[in-house]
Amino acid sequence: KISIIIPVFNQFYFTQACLASLQEHQGTERFEVILVDDCSTDETAELVPQMKGVVYLRNQTNSGFIASCNRGAKKARGKCLVFLNNDTIVQEGWLTALLDTFAEEPQAGIVGSKLVYPDGRLQEAGGIIWRDASGCNYGKFDDPDRPQYNYLREVDYCSAAALMIPKSLFQSVGGFDLRYAPAYYEDTDLSFKVRRNGYKVLYQPLSTVIHYEGVTGGTDLSSGTKKHQDINRSTFAERWATELRTRPATGDFAFLEQAPAGRKNLLVIDHHLPMPEKDAGSVRMFHILNILRRLGHRVTFIPDNLADIPPYGDELRKRGIEVAYHPYLKKVRDYLISHGPGLDAVVLSRCDFARKHIADVRMYAPQSRVIFDTVDLHFLRGTREADLTSDPEVRQRAREKEQLEYDLIDQADETWVTSSAEQKLLREARPNKSTEIVPTIVDVPGSNTPFSLRRDFLFIGGFQHTPNIDAVVFFLEKIYPLVRERLRDAKFYIIGDKAPPEVVALASENVIVTGLQPDVRPFFESVKLSVAPLRYGAGIKGKINLSMGFGVPVVATSLAVEGMALTDHEDVLVADEPEDFARALVELYESEELWNRLSENGIKKTRALFSVEAARERLRHLFSDEHIRASQRPKTKNANFPKPPNEWPDPEWPCLKIGPG
Repeated sequence: KISIIIPVFNQFYFTQACLASLQEHQGTERFEVILVDDCSTDETAELVPQMKGVVYLRNQTNSGFIASCNRGAKKARGKCLVFLNNDTIVQEGWLTALLDTFAEEPQAGIVGSKLVYPDGRLQEAGGIIWRDASGCNYGKFDDPDRPQYNYLREVDYCSAAALMIPKSLFQSVGGFDLRYAPAYYEDTDLSFKVRRNGYKVLYQPLSTVIHYEGVTGGTDLSSGTKKHQDINRSTFAERWATELRTRPATGDFAFLEQAPAGRKNLLVIDHHLPMPEKDAGSVRMFHILNILRRLGHRVTFIPDNLADIPPYGDELRKRGIEVAYHPYLKKVRDYLISHGPGLDAVVLSRCDFARKHIADVRMYAPQSRVIFDTVDLHFLRGTREADLTSDPEVRQRAREKEQLEYDLIDQADETWVTSSAEQKLLREARPNKSTEIVPTIVDVPGSNTPFSLRRDFLFIGGFQHTPNIDAVVFFLEKIYPLVRERLRDAKFYIIGDKAPPEVVALASENVIVTGLQPDVRPFFESVKLSVAPLRYGAGIKGKINLSMGFGVPVVATSLAVEGMALTDHEDVLVADEPEDFARALVELYESEELWNRLSENGIKKTRALFSVEAARERLRHLFSDEHIRASQRPKTKNANFPKPPNEWPDPEWPCLKIGPG
């Protein structure tokens, strides 16, 4: 699958160390190693051919770096080529990070590694080419862990000390150009050719390689191979004169903090890094960030707690989202002071954290569009809990949340909610404010397991969210005994992080509390249905979207499906009383015809309303200049007249057409 090409000239002990690092960090990727010996005079020719697993090629004459690389590429059997200097030491995960980038980025043409010196200083976080064709190793000698060097981004070029390119693309652009022989500027020229052919040149910091630099070519610009650096700069400048006119002047780094043309510079603040396996809010935020970046915007994420918790930060960084965190950031305010004037929009997620930062955003980024992302209306959830429990303290907290959330809505330029029910509520209360729907977002893998091969049922949800605790206890105490009378052998799986004692205490032979499951796919590929017996809450319930996306039908309360535009007995089964809920569950468990209908319709509805594709079109619209201009106009009396919930999605919602049901 991968061919690693290592050109060498003498320096056997560096070569040996490089090969040893490849063996130590080979991971799960299959690769071949092609070593091209450019007429070494040391022990290379004697010892390398004895090494198992190394394809050894020796040039007849000393031909230089470029010719050696091109020869290795012709011999390669892999679909992807990796050019690797022999004075490098690869680090854990380096190859997987390069390969995964091609899977994530369809337009990737070249992906290069982060290069660091043996003493730990940064050598290069992608290359910059200035208007005069001179080059710059971005971040050279700095701390390699600083946030600005640690997210996937487009660069002018990647050093051939460690880069990956599809073999077919390398061949189609003519490989490394021999006009730069023996070396220098060949990797820059290759990057410009790849970009001219419509592909991206990307720097991937999760692929880290130690590079000694200059072991073969030296570092003296006046002698040896290194003297060709200045000579080839002139050659490069002449060939790419038109493209160079658009490059910044030497030393002008301002472009690094600017959004691409026609796109926006966005800051998103939430309580902590998204942890998608733990809660639906994290899944939604992860997708929002990734979609915004894929739409071409420059996206920075700051967790309010400033904690870089592995592996969640890397999951954002490797997809091109900058993450600012401690110790490189002491306070969110510090980031706003230094970067605020360049921001086009700031998304503040959840009321408790939006409250902390909205004043600073207004002060230090006054030109930015402020978006309050409710995730769900906390006061609505609290009010419903108070109605259920008759607890005066809960009701008082709900009133305080209501005041807080409406204050934030008044201060923000736009408010995001997840459901049509909440949009209707806010548009009635604040008709002159922009209120838009950004629902939960899920992948839609569909179903590959037929009804006849399925059994059991499940509940999924994190137990830091108190409505989930109430729902499971209510189900096990009031509904499950009725279900067990008919489905004695069926197991009930309770999936979720931090199950409290009152839930764990209800476990039995057929009631299994699994705890957090990083991969829930095996459960959804085997169970017949899931349940959402929620008695209070707000917003769109991610557990329902998730299940429907897998083609697993859901039995839910009317509150659980509120604002989701789902039809009873077509997309979902809805029941509120214990007897009705149990009856619906058993009916769905036993009826193949009903199961197939709900499974098929659930997939269609989820793909149309809650998929990544639907969310991409929604977010494209919300960050378009057209929408921003429209939302800033004074609203007429009827401009925001609320629609009945069953009309959601509204005409502004760009979504896929769906079939019956």
